Amino acid sequence: MAIEPNKTYSEGDLEHLSDLEHVRERPSMYIGDTTVRGLHHLVYEVVDNSIDEAMAGFASDVTVIINPDDSITVEDNGRGIPVERHTQLSEQMDREVSTLEGVMTVLKFGGKFTKGAYQTSGGLHGVGVTVVNFLSEWAEVEVFRDGAVHHQEYERGVPKGPIRRVGKSDKQGTKTTFKADPQIFQVTKYSYSTLVKRLQELAFLNRGVRITITDGRNNESETFQYEDGIREFVVHLNRASEQVHPEVLYVSGEQDGVELEVALQYSGEYTENVHTYVNNINTHEGGTHLSGFRAALTRTLNNYGKKENLFKDLAPTGEDFREGLTAVISCRVPHPQFEGQTKTKLGNGEVEGIVNTLFGEYLQKHLEENPKTAKAILRKGLVAAEARESARKARQLIRERKGALGGGSLPGKLRDCSSKEVDKCELYLVEGDSAGGPAEGGRRREFQAILPLRGKIINAYKSREDKVLANEEIRSMIAAIGAGIGAEQDVGKRRYGRVVIMTDADVDGSHIRTLLLTFFYRQMYDLVARGHVYVAQPPLFRVRRGKSPARYVQTEEEMRSELLSLGLGESVLEAEGGVSVEGEAMAKLVHTLAAMEDSLLQLERRGVSLKIHAERQDPTSGKLPVYHVFFGMEENWFISRQEVDEYIRQTEERVGDELVVEFGVAAIGPQDIEDARNGEASGAADAAAKKRLRVIELHEVRTINTLIGDLSQMGFEIDSLIPQERTGEETSRYVIRRGENESGIDDLRGLPAAIRAAGERGLQIIRFKGLGEMNAEELRDTTLDPAARTLLRVTMDDAAAADELFRILMGDQVEPRREFIQKHALDVKNLDV
Repeated sequence: MAIEPNKTYSEGDLEHLSDLEHVRERPSMYIGDTTVRGLHHLVYEVVDNSIDEAMAGFASDVTVIINPDDSITVEDNGRGIPVERHTQLSEQMDREVSTLEGVMTVLKFGGKFTKGAYQTSGGLHGVGVTVVNFLSEWAEVEVFRDGAVHHQEYERGVPKGPIRRVGKSDKQGTKTTFKADPQIFQVTKYSYSTLVKRLQELAFLNRGVRITITDGRNNESETFQYEDGIREFVVHLNRASEQVHPEVLYVSGEQDGVELEVALQYSGEYTENVHTYVNNINTHEGGTHLSGFRAALTRTLNNYGKKENLFKDLAPTGEDFREGLTAVISCRVPHPQFEGQTKTKLGNGEVEGIVNTLFGEYLQKHLEENPKTAKAILRKGLVAAEARESARKARQLIRERKGALGGGSLPGKLRDCSSKEVDKCELYLVEGDSAGGPAEGGRRREFQAILPLRGKIINAYKSREDKVLANEEIRSMIAAIGAGIGAEQDVGKRRYGRVVIMTDADVDGSHIRTLLLTFFYRQMYDLVARGHVYVAQPPLFRVRRGKSPARYVQTEEEMRSELLSLGLGESVLEAEGGVSVEGEAMAKLVHTLAAMEDSLLQLERRGVSLKIHAERQDPTSGKLPVYHVFFGMEENWFISRQEVDEYIRQTEERVGDELVVEFGVAAIGPQDIEDARNGEASGAADAAAKKRLRVIELHEVRTINTLIGDLSQMGFEIDSLIPQERTGEETSRYVIRRGENESGIDDLRGLPAAIRAAGERGLQIIRFKGLGEMNAEELRDTTLDPAARTLLRVTMDDAAAADELFRILMGDQVEPRREFIQKHALDVKNLDV
C-alpha cells in the first residue's frame, strides 16, 4: 500500500544549514561550478576586492602569486580590512568578533551595500571572499593598518583562533592566502595563462593600477600597468592589424553617477571586435551600454556622411559601420542590474541614454575636427555596404537554387541520421575522408550524422561574408546545420542538438579546429552562445594486455594513474623488521606517496634538502618547519605562524623596539635564501636594517606535513623517504613483490615509480596521433558512443580565444606573430617537421 507523501512530510524533514555548510554543500550556487573554471573564480573573487580598493582610489598595487603548492596569495596596498571589534556581530554571536572575521566568515557582510565605502564595485556584495574561505582547505589573512600587522588563520572556513596583532609594518593593505580544498574541487592546479589574461584585462580597465602575477612553481612573472588604460587595450587588440586611422578615439564622462569610458579604432579587418564591461565585469552578452553605443555610432556617422554628401547609391547600415571596429566600453554603475543567460548582460535602462548622449556628442565633435579620420571611417563603411550587398545577392541566388541557406537540399557528402528529434540528433564535422570512413562505420545511424570536410576551410576571420558563402565546405556546413548565418541566423531552425568538431590531435587538426571555431564565433554566434557546439576529445592512449579487450585513456595524468592502479594489483611491500603491506593498505600508501611527489620536488628546487630538513622535524607533532626566518645574522626555522609571532615578540623585547616584518612568499630557489642572508648581513650597520625581519614561507611543506601525518598513521616515519648511507652488500631496505617478480628500493619515494613500472610490464600502449589511425570500432568505442566518449562544450570564451589567436597568427602584422611564437616555443609537445 502506497504511503501518501504529505503524511511523511514533517518538521524532521527540514533542516537549517549554516552559511559555511550551505556553501560547502552547494558550491556551484556561489562560484558556478567546481571544475577548473570555478577554481580560477576563487582567485577572481579575492582580486576583485583589491580592485574595488583601486576603483575607490585607495590602492595602486595588486600582487597575485601562485605558490609552489598551488595555494594563492593576493596582496594589495589598499586601506586594509578593518580589524577592530565589530559591535553588531559580537552581540549577535555573544563573543568578541573582529570585523576581519566577519568579512571572512559571514555571508552578506561587507562594505558594498551603501555608497559609504565603495561608490561602485565588481565583487559579489559581501559574498566573494567569504565563499573563497569556506571552499579552502586553509586560508590566512594579514592586514597591514596603522603601522601594525594583524593575522588570522582558518581551516575550511573555521577560524583557528582570534585575530592577533603580530608585529609592526610600514606597509598598508591586505594579504590573503588560500588553498583550494581538494574535497570540493576536482582539480586544484591553476593555469598561469588563464590568470594572466584576466589580470591584464583588469590592468587595462583600471588606469595606472600595477598588477603583478608570479608563478612560484617556475618563477615566471609578469607586471601590467597602463597609464592610458583602455586606449592601450584597443592598441593591444589591434596589434596584429592594419589601422584605418592612426589615433585611438577616446571619450570619458560622468552623468547621474554613471561613469563612462569608450576607446575605439578601425582596422582593416572584416569583423566587429567590441568588448564591454561594467564595474570590471566582462558583459559578454552586451546590454544597455552596448545598445547606447551602437545607436550613437550609427546615428552620428550617418549624419556626417549625409552632411558631407558621401553616400551616393548605397547608404551604409549600423552593421556596415561596425565592420573593422575595435572598441572597449567600460562603465561604472553604482547599482548594476544584470540579466541574460549568463548574468553578464546589463539591464539598467538609464545607462543606454547616458552612453548614447556622451559618446554621440564626442564622436560628432571629433569627426568635425578630424575630417581625414572621418572620411577614412566612412569609406570603410561604404566598402562594407558594397560587400553586404554582394553577400545579399549571393544568398538570394542560393535560395533560388534551393541551396545552403534555403534548406531545400542537403550536401551530397552528408551521411545524415534517421531521427527527426532535433535535440537528440548530432552532427559530427570530421577532418577529411580518412576519418569520415571510420566515423561512418562507427556512428549510431539513428541520431548521429557525419559531414567530412576536405582540407582547411576558408578563414572566416580574414574573409568577407560573400567570400565565406562562396566556399564549398562552408556552404555544406550551413546547409547541414540549417540555422542560417549572420543576422539571419535562427537557432530554432537547426537540424541538430549538437554540432561536434572532431579533428586529429596533430598540428593540422588543431588548425582546422581553430578555423571552425572562428567560423562559428563570427557567423553562427548564437549557436555557440546557446551551447550547441562541442569538441570531441578522442583518447590519447589505447592500452591492451595480452588478448584482453583494449581500454582507452584520455590524458597523460590518467595514464599515470592507470599505471599506478595496474601496478598495485597483487603487489606487496616488505620492509625491514618483517613489516608487510598489501591490499588496501598498500594502495593507500602508494597514493599518499604519489600525492607527495610534486611538493617534494618543489622543496628541493628551493635548495632545501629533505634529508637536512628532516633534522628540523618537531619531535612532538612530527611536522617539518614551514617558516624560515632571518634577522640580522640570526637564522631560525619555525613550524607554525604562532611560533613566528612569539619569536618576533621576544626579539622586539630583546632589541627594545618594534620590528618591520617582511614576508617573502615568492621565494623559489636557493638564491632567494642566500639573498635573505646576505641582505640582512650587509645591512647590519644600517639602523633600519637592524629592525627588519624577513620570513620566507615554504607553502609546499604544509602539504608535505599533512601527508607525513598520513604516513605516520600507516607506520612509516619521515626517514623512510630518505636514502640511508649503506656499506657492503646489504639488501634493499624495501622489497616489492608481485607474483614471482621482486625489486628493491632504498626509500619509499621511489615506490610510486616502481609500481608504475610494474604496471607497464606486459602492456601494449599505443599513443594515437589522429582519428585516421582508429578503425570504426575504436572510433565508436572512444569518441562516438555517448556512454564512453568525452565531449567538451565550447563556451564564448573558448571561441573568442580562437578568434584572437587567429588575429595574432593570421593578421597583417609580423611582430605580434613573432612574439607569440617566441613566447610559446618551449610549450610545444608535438611538432610536425
